[in-house]
Amino acid sequence: MTWFRLIAIIVGYLFSWIRVVKQYERRVVFTRWKYVGILKPWFRFIWPIVQTSQEVDIREKAVDVPSQEAMTKDNISCIINAVIYYKIKEDQVDRSVINVRYLDYAMTQFAQTTMRNIVGQFELDELLAKREEASHKIKEIVDEKSDSWWVDVLSVELKDINIPDDLKRMIGKQAEAEREKRAKIITSEGELASSENLKKAADMLSQAPGALHLRTLQSINDISSDQSNTTVWMIPIEIMKAIEGIKDAVSKK
Repeated sequence: MTWFRLIAIIVGYLFSWIRVVKQYERRVVFTRWKYVGILKPWFRFIWPIVQTSQEVDIREKAVDVPSQEAMTKDNISCIINAVIYYKIKEDQVDRSVINVRYLDYAMTQFAQTTMRNIVGQFELDELLAKREEASHKIKEIVDEKSDSWWVDVLSVELKDINIPDDLKRMIGKQAEAEREKRAKIITSEGELASSENLKKAADMLSQAPGALHLRTLQSINDISSDQSNTTVWMIPIEIMKAIEGIKDAVSKK
């Protein structure tokens, strides 16, 4: 019975030296505190005391950049936050362990500083309209810095841009005034087009003899189809001119 317990302890101790490396993992191995290699997926043996290993996840990660206050180019304070999507490069994961401590924390801190600097290059209207451009600039800077960590930054997305409530009301008033301006411009353009068409119609009627009489008869026909009690008598303008001519002739006599 004693031998059985001893064998079980030895077998259990040997199994404790075995490390299971999953498909999405790599293990960086150190022998006597020096880097010696990377273990790929399978059952791997680690010598106790002499060797140590550190697990590295090579899947794509989404790290949230905490909300922070930043100042735009036109001196407007806003609160922004972002998210970084990055992935550790598979062929040399040792750099993410050897060259930096707490990789996620380092990425978020550097992204915070970069985000404040980039926001300061945009006015508020530009930042709201060109959010993708600002995100692209942040990605380029963070990606360049993280090359020494052997990290590939896939994208940086600005999630929220919060501004003070009083400024939101001012922006709402500005947008309302802009819409009212566009409505007035559209209305004036419609009136201008209508007046131009009326002028063309008047010119055509004045050039064609009898056209005005036909138009008058058409108007009378349209009115007669209405079963109202109101009767409208339409007199051609030429009759009014003839009456004025007779009046002038009588007055001269």
